[in-house]
Amino acid sequence: MMRRILAVLALAASFVVTPQASAADCAGVKVVVDFTALGGGVQTECAPGDYATGLDALKGAHFTYSFVPRQPGFVCTINSLPNPCTKPTTSAYWSYWHASPGGTWTYSTAGAGSYDPAPGTVEGWSFGAGTAPGATP
Repeated sequence: MMRRILAVLALAASFVVTPQASAADCAGVKVVVDFTALGGGVQTECAPGDYATGLDALKGAHFTYSFVPRQPGFVCTINSLPNPCTKPTTSAYWSYWHASPGGTWTYSTAGAGSYDPAPGTVEGWSFGAGTAPGATP
């Protein structure tokens, strides 16, 4: 009888799933994307590890992106939004931000393809007229 109980416990233990690390306990770069202006919400994901560029961190957090046609390096869509990709204007573009956890957002003076985010920091993206993401870093 004791062997059966131990066998059942061993079998049950083999099905325990370890939860994926949340963005709150991110051992890498936390990425916040604000889709509010496009009818969505704010999504926060973890890009585990160290990334050479902000675009690499965005991809590492499982977001997809595309560039503005004939303007490589200028992000036009994130997760296929906006759809269709429109030429950015002063009132409608993906702005890029940096922060420390719990800090305040700082507008990036470097492009995401050249900025090197440090592990433990927060990267932000917000669609609109250059307003910071609507979430605390």
